[in-house]
Amino acid sequence: MLISEYYSQNIPRMSCEVFPPKAFDKLEDAKTVVDDLAEIKPAYISVTYGAAGKTPQFTRELSQHVQSRGIPALSHLTCINSSISHVDQVLDDLEAAGVKNVLALRGDIPEGCTFPEEDHFQYANELIAAIKKRGGFCVGAACYPEGHPEAPNRDTDLDNLRRKQDAGADFFTTQMFFDNNILYQFLYRAMCKGITLPISAGIMPVVRAKQIKRTISMCGTSLPPRFASIIDRFGNDDASMEKAGIAYATEQIIDLIANGVNHIHLYTMNRPEVARAIYRNLEGIIK
Repeated sequence: MLISEYYSQNIPRMSCEVFPPKAFDKLEDAKTVVDDLAEIKPAYISVTYGAAGKTPQFTRELSQHVQSRGIPALSHLTCINSSISHVDQVLDDLEAAGVKNVLALRGDIPEGCTFPEEDHFQYANELIAAIKKRGGFCVGAACYPEGHPEAPNRDTDLDNLRRKQDAGADFFTTQMFFDNNILYQFLYRAMCKGITLPISAGIMPVVRAKQIKRTISMCGTSLPPRFASIIDRFGNDDASMEKAGIAYATEQIIDLIANGVNHIHLYTMNRPEVARAIYRNLEGIIK
């Protein structure tokens, strides 16, 4: 099933994300995570392009396993450190595996590395355009409510987002955020830029204090005072922090749906028990 078909249904839906392992001997553990997530019947499960894009075969195999459970897989594909011919081969492999949905990303540039312009995609919109020209795939793309860390300002970042739409993207998924007002402001500014594609809100339940510190350092995501207080109060107690993080994510999702944001994407960090707890809290709200 093409994921774009879900967005045509104006009802609350939730999807999940998993990441493949760095080593082959851990692949079965990742498949077990998928099996556990499949029990809560998410709209789809996305599979990240793990290990800096060096193990696309793990992404493909895990995506195949997702689909064996009767759930559409959204396979991530980054291009910054891959030649165009390598990207074509990855797409050939995904097509052969029956994967029809791809999240097209530039990917992070490793510190100190530069890549040749020849035979390489430089930006995500170039990758999106190439996949759409090839045909056969529903293509998603990323967006950043607080602006991409490399963008000089949010207006420029929205111009780049419009380029992804114009290149043929079918939908967007946001980077994680912890203040819903930031998303609402972003959606308004995106609308003013002529961005009309459906946007799925990315939510990451924070169940460990060190988890949020790493996230902030990588993504520049801001913390609202209310959430900072939760971390200050419960951060040294893992059990309490997990319950508080699940409650906070649940409240975020309820508020989003109440304000018309029907598509939620849960960054599970391969913690299916956390995803299950949130789904239980949302029973009757999420289909």
